[in-house]
Amino acid sequence: MAKEKGRKLIAQNKKARHDYHILDTYEAGLVLTGTEVKSLRQGRASLADGFVQLDGHEAWLHNVHVPEYSQGTWTNHSARRKRKLLLHRVEIDKLESKSQETGHTIVPLALYFKDGRAKIEIALARGKKEYDKRQTLREKQDRREAERAMSAVRRRQRA
Repeated sequence: MAKEKGRKLIAQNKKARHDYHILDTYEAGLVLTGTEVKSLRQGRASLADGFVQLDGHEAWLHNVHVPEYSQGTWTNHSARRKRKLLLHRVEIDKLESKSQETGHTIVPLALYFKDGRAKIEIALARGKKEYDKRQTLREKQDRREAERAMSAVRRRQRA
């Protein structure tokens, strides 16, 4: 059997980048059961309500929905169980000290397979205010309009 290479994205949390200022990102491994891995290989997961909690020098991933494996038996996992994250002690200590500051939280950004192993990208984040969200949306729309105008000019020049 050939070993997997590269990165295969399973799920992404686009809302996190909209709702939070991303300060720092980390890649962590996940402790999973067999049926969870099989369900993830089918490309089914949701990071929408997920968050990371630090408890006694351990990092735990909460509220990430990995649906039950369709061909699983009584050994199937529960869909929203808490999962342990595999991080270096230095990273956990850094996250612990930073997350104690007011308004900081740790959110999952992406769940993927890297060289055949399940990984999750987590971020230390600070919540955005409502006006920050509107400003980000306005900047995104302005960028799109500028790109459209530039491509229209290029098309006219070619013709």
